[in-house]
Amino acid sequence: MNPYVALMLELLSDQDPILVLEATPVRLEEVLLNVADVERPYAPGKWDARRILAHLADNELAAGFRLRQTVAGVGTVQPHDQDVWATRYARADPALSLETFRALRAWNLALYTGFSLEDWLTVVQHPERGPLSVDVMVRMLAGHDLNHLEQLARL
Repeated sequence: MNPYVALMLELLSDQDPILVLEATPVRLEEVLLNVADVERPYAPGKWDARRILAHLADNELAAGFRLRQTVAGVGTVQPHDQDVWATRYARADPALSLETFRALRAWNLALYTGFSLEDWLTVVQHPERGPLSVDVMVRMLAGHDLNHLEQLARL
């Protein structure tokens, strides 16, 4: 198993991914209420809250697109380079990032909760991570949420 996939699944553990995905927007808002400086990184050389929020909004866009491609029968999904995308995050408005994330998450959850069993079992090829089912991708997304929520909590 790809190390990144394994890490995200380990972070999720036995939690219900849909419940984690539903709770993240509220948890983000709660964590951000306690962040005094959105430009202070959570650790040396790491992203600050502004960049994490912008990344979460972008990742929600990318994940939703990949999952839509997968259930539509596309054989290989498109990866994205988060570090290249992040070069433009320095001026991102945290409030806009959070609102964008909320809207995209609600839209994506409406899709995920309507998936059939066949949809959940559909497998696609990811160029960097190998074959992934919709189930694994949704679980990874929930683990990704937990990873960034923990980083924000450090602030």
